[in-house]
Amino acid sequence: MVGDEVSKTFSDAILLYNASKDDAERLIPIVQEIGDMPLNAISGGLLKGLGPKWKPMASTDTWWREIVTPASAVINNAHELIGTPLIRVKPYDRFERIAQDKRRGKPSRVERTPADREWIEAFCRAADPYNAALVRFMFETAARIDQAVSLEPDDLRPTENKVRVKAQKGHPESWITVSPEMMDELLALPAKRPKNRKTGKFMKPRVFGYGSSTGYNTRWKTICKRAGIQYLSAHPAGRHGFFTELVVRQGVDPVTAAKAGRWSDPNLPMLIYAHAETDEADVRARFRTNHVQEDPVQTPKQQKSKKE
Repeated sequence: MVGDEVSKTFSDAILLYNASKDDAERLIPIVQEIGDMPLNAISGGLLKGLGPKWKPMASTDTWWREIVTPASAVINNAHELIGTPLIRVKPYDRFERIAQDKRRGKPSRVERTPADREWIEAFCRAADPYNAALVRFMFETAARIDQAVSLEPDDLRPTENKVRVKAQKGHPESWITVSPEMMDELLALPAKRPKNRKTGKFMKPRVFGYGSSTGYNTRWKTICKRAGIQYLSAHPAGRHGFFTELVVRQGVDPVTAAKAGRWSDPNLPMLIYAHAETDEADVRARFRTNHVQEDPVQTPKQQKSKKE
């Protein structure tokens, strides 16, 4: 009488979902917990309640990323394919985030320090050619670390100064333009075949020689220590540094900067990637500055009145 869709469970919806490796690992405990529940019985509050139950010392951002997001994706995928109920989950608000951070005893959203030209140059002076080119490439193009380390020699078009970056975060694969100097730097690097740590087999040649998006970390810490500079990971050195450099330091309009960095909505990088660099004391001092006022021009009638 009510249709087959109403009786579908979360486990049924899983079979319809093409999960990535990371999502599959996150979905296993969710299926074990709510797999037998009908989809129309699963609410946003139920999904949000799994975080405190399973990971009491994690942040609300972690709960959202590792539980609510993959579970919602499975349910809404089934809705699109077979018409089962759609789910919309209200995000954790800032009061919930602050309360959870207080319970954990540490903040969940730490302000990132974006790279600037001085940091980039100091890093490159202490780095080998591969890591110097890697950090310059990300700072210039806003490429993510996984996109950067995945570059292969065939991804370069020297005559056009273009580089192909793979699809990521909902954005398709695309060819982006780099400066001639950046292209020369990339072409000067003999490609390396990194070894897959799990299988022990050599991978295809890569421009920067890394086999994974985390392989750079230890090397970068050594370079930063040698250079006497603060350690920055790839994201603040690349995407955060890119947007702050263009918008805050050089005054490029956010729409242009967002398009160059491949953000679909300029409001997102303005909210997350643009970092103010004016000292707070300097801002307060502006209220104490005596403004020079020009003497108003007096008419003959006003001048006569003043003499009288």
